[in-house]
Amino acid sequence: MSLFTLSRLRCGAAIAVLALLGACTPAKPTLRIDQDQRANFNVFRTYSYVEPAGTDASGYSTLVTQHFKDAIDTEMTARGFRKVAEDADLLVNFNANTVEKTDIHTSPGMFLEPGLGYYAYRRGLYLGLGSPFYGPEINTVRYHVGTANIEVIDARQKRVVWEGVAEGRLSREAMKQPKQAITDTVRQLFTRFPGRAAGSV
Repeated sequence: MSLFTLSRLRCGAAIAVLALLGACTPAKPTLRIDQDQRANFNVFRTYSYVEPAGTDASGYSTLVTQHFKDAIDTEMTARGFRKVAEDADLLVNFNANTVEKTDIHTSPGMFLEPGLGYYAYRRGLYLGLGSPFYGPEINTVRYHVGTANIEVIDARQKRVVWEGVAEGRLSREAMKQPKQAITDTVRQLFTRFPGRAAGSV
């Protein structure tokens, strides 16, 4: 096999890997819901927020906090709940964070010769004494995983009665447009919220 052919094969393999990575789309987030089976959601009418929220920084409210509140207000209002400044039946808290993760994948690959890294000065103009050989190629993929949770608390009992948790790989679009990503996540979690406010239709 000629050096030119080997170089074309390696280039083609690299392009294929890049194409596959570019075609990948993030999976939908995993939702986990927990609920206090003793709680009677039919008696709750009003809600307020825990202050400071889990997403607040030291001494001030963040944009992330406001995005969560806007999205939660939409969902709670749609279910007949009324937000009040004090003496609420329910308190709502939330938190979110991101962590970087690394996946390492191996796949069959072809190298011109052992120790190619050291011999890179040859610039592929000629082969050394080593013969072409096949071995594993190692690809490292780094990505961000986001976790968000919403807690609904019985204000009188001071006990969490419902919690929704969403976890999933963050797309570039989600990182650029956090408000929309938060709105979508809150909407998905609230599809699993039990019932409506007392007296609502």
